[in-house]
Amino acid sequence: MEETTMQHRTRTSPHRLARTSIALAVLTLAGQAAAQQTEAAAAAAPMQKVEVTGSTIKRVASEMALPVTTVKADEFANAALTTVADVVTSMPVASTNVPSAAGAGTNMNMRGIGINRTLVLLNGRRMVNEPLSNGFVNVDMIPMSALNRVEVLRDGASSTYGTDAIGGVVNFITKRTYNGLNVTAQGVVPEASGGGREHRLSVLGGIGNLETDGWNIYATVDTHKRTALDANDRPELTSPERLAELGIAPRATTGSYAQPANIFSPSTGITGNPYFSAGCTPPYSTPALRNTCIQNANYYVLALPANSQTTFFTKGSLKLSEDHLVTAELLYAKEHITTQRAPSTTVGFNGAVAQITPSSPYYPGGSAGVPAIPGLNGSTLNVSWSVAELGPAIARDQQQATRLVVADEGRIGQWDYRLGFIYGAGERDSWFRQGYVNGLKLQAGVRNGILNPFGTQSAAGLAYLKDISADGGQIRHTTNLYTGVDLTVTRELMQLGGGALTLATGAEFHHDGNKDRALDGVIDVPYQNRLPSYAAGQRNISALFVETDLPVTKELDFNVAARADRYSDFGNTVNPKASFRYQPLKNLMLRGSASTGFRAPTLFDRYGYRLPGATALTTSRWDDPLLCPGTPGLAGTGKAVAGANPLIVCNALLPVQQGSNPDVLPEKSRSLTLGVVLEPMRNMMLSLDYYNIHFRNSIGQLPQNAIFTNPAKYTDLFVRNADRSLAYVKNTVMNLGDLRTSGVDVGFSYGFPRQPVGDFKIGLDGTYVHQFENQNEKDGVWISNLGRFGSVGSGNVSASPTYTFRWKHTLRMSWAKGDWFSQLTQNFNTGYHDLNNVAPEYFRDIKPYSVWNLTASYKGFKHITVTGGVSNLFDTAPPVTNSNSTAYANNIASPIGRAFNARISYEF
Repeated sequence: MEETTMQHRTRTSPHRLARTSIALAVLTLAGQAAAQQTEAAAAAAPMQKVEVTGSTIKRVASEMALPVTTVKADEFANAALTTVADVVTSMPVASTNVPSAAGAGTNMNMRGIGINRTLVLLNGRRMVNEPLSNGFVNVDMIPMSALNRVEVLRDGASSTYGTDAIGGVVNFITKRTYNGLNVTAQGVVPEASGGGREHRLSVLGGIGNLETDGWNIYATVDTHKRTALDANDRPELTSPERLAELGIAPRATTGSYAQPANIFSPSTGITGNPYFSAGCTPPYSTPALRNTCIQNANYYVLALPANSQTTFFTKGSLKLSEDHLVTAELLYAKEHITTQRAPSTTVGFNGAVAQITPSSPYYPGGSAGVPAIPGLNGSTLNVSWSVAELGPAIARDQQQATRLVVADEGRIGQWDYRLGFIYGAGERDSWFRQGYVNGLKLQAGVRNGILNPFGTQSAAGLAYLKDISADGGQIRHTTNLYTGVDLTVTRELMQLGGGALTLATGAEFHHDGNKDRALDGVIDVPYQNRLPSYAAGQRNISALFVETDLPVTKELDFNVAARADRYSDFGNTVNPKASFRYQPLKNLMLRGSASTGFRAPTLFDRYGYRLPGATALTTSRWDDPLLCPGTPGLAGTGKAVAGANPLIVCNALLPVQQGSNPDVLPEKSRSLTLGVVLEPMRNMMLSLDYYNIHFRNSIGQLPQNAIFTNPAKYTDLFVRNADRSLAYVKNTVMNLGDLRTSGVDVGFSYGFPRQPVGDFKIGLDGTYVHQFENQNEKDGVWISNLGRFGSVGSGNVSASPTYTFRWKHTLRMSWAKGDWFSQLTQNFNTGYHDLNNVAPEYFRDIKPYSVWNLTASYKGFKHITVTGGVSNLFDTAPPVTNSNSTAYANNIASPIGRAFNARISYEF
């Protein structure tokens, strides 16, 4: 990983147009290039102008001053990284969520302020967003085998590529050309038994030499597959003993939906389970409070879902003259994610419940032999049943993306120009695959005595379950469309003390459209918590931008830019940006920038589905504050009021209403950076970059943790039926208050003097966060999210509470000699206060977390490079948390444990 990035060209005209107008800003330390080549070679070679991302003006690489982190393709191989998510998580400034149980794919979140505020580019241009949320790019669709490098711009909004990149920009840059053939195979095998195995195969080939033949074309096919990891494969992470230590022991709660079913008698207030005294039915359930059984979540839940993806990418380049290049890129990618939930239940919409009457043979104490429960007196019972006979509820999610880019770059008179067209289309579909049934008919089967909610089904019951199956039905179909054109022109105007005053100006237009349909069949599956819906949204965005580079002296350079955007649904916005670079000494540089930003709501935020009732369940278990009053924020402390069913109002997943908001307004931001780069000695570099981000009217969901911790404050969000039962908790997209964060990015690298035993290098990239806090409503109190779980509704894909590390770093130590290379890597983050929404005696802190990875490679065989390694060298377990939405922090660390990886690459 480097602080500098450059792509040299064979053409060295000082007037050449920047090849990518939407790209990451590049810093090359003063004097560093000279340290990498002899003085004679440096004198013989003219200073080259290179591509700079984040700026439309081409310049010598060392002239750029914006903070950039770069990971080259060689580093992917050296570290045995298998996915784009692996690449991202190796950088402390960025984080990622692996393909999730929601089927959304892998997203990126810079500065922790939300995936909707991180701009992801491919070769300097936007990609089509993940269709359902329309707020982020699924980076699983990016062709890893075609990548040359990944550049992360740690500076915010830009006049060049858009002012919505509040958190920063990640630019995936493919190879400019390729000639030859490469076949690469990789595998990851966990040491522990179970799933989590990975396999990757890629084939890359190209012909033609752009400089001698005037053309080049290459293509790659890249496939990756990971098997599912069951939570039961890592029982030590969620064992009853471990959960008891955290204060969330299953036995200390009341069971709700389970196999065998729990019952509640509205007339007598009795709760219980006919098989409680027999120990319930392992492994499906175990005994809990109130004589109930609780479902064994480990038996069904996935620690990591299965996923597979295939990408095809091709690029052709045609050099018409020294000043004219035409390129075309085509990307097609497809991903499958298999999601899994606990078995289907008898839950119903609008408060509907399954009931069993004494006429059923399966009534406790009835003719079928189900044990009696004292005191029922023949009353009709509400039944909370998890249909374990069907196994876990499994759904299949498929995404596909198509992207075509055609660009023409050249020179007319004194002007360099760049013209491009982009077409992107995304599609996402999901289906019921296993274990889903028609909910109304399931309830009817219990009521009329066909189904046994307490034990093994009869032949008639099994036939009935098969007859009401919803498996194979489609859940949802969503499409995205992105089309656009852009034009940039650049020329030098006059000479200043430090070089040419250069002007760049350009225009851009793009259309973004989204259609989302939840199909009619979903209404028959209440467990899915979906209703039929249709939503469509679109907007046009046109923009003009101008940028001027003013090298006042050889030591001092200013860059001033502005961008004017017109949104078809939000009107006009103008946002400036200014930066400077001051280098008073060869080994000292100061840099800084200031900008404003503007981010419109995503198409889903404003135009997505809006339904009248509940659309989902809470991500954690809570007590209904009215029907099961207890200590706010501490689930399981409440007691059901008379007549309320404690199985569904206490320590339960409660109904919520999610969806869009037609009144949501844009966010506006302000970003500042100030940094210093030092080269205190040969082959050593140190950089410190302070950042400060503040944005208003943040768009997101109010965190459920905030709602249930202070239900009196948010009482208007609890929508109730006429009988006071909870219809849903309103948790739609809204404008919250402000969010502000600041900190320092640290970069260090040192190459030790060459030794007979080889070359040694050390590098560190870290981020220290000084402040991270938000308001949950306009002008509300500031809530810290630093070093603790916080209530930050920052536009993430979930309303679950999040946390921000005080310090996070990646440390790399490498050795190279001849054909050998080895690297030891540490990924480290500080500890934090746990969520602690349990009894005070279980309050705890989570310790710092550190994982070491070791790799070694050899390229002494002809055409062949072999790499092997160990991930999580010391088999460090992921942190566990007393958040009752998950037992371990799987978005911090992988639950796979120690794993062995191997990579072999054949190239000729």
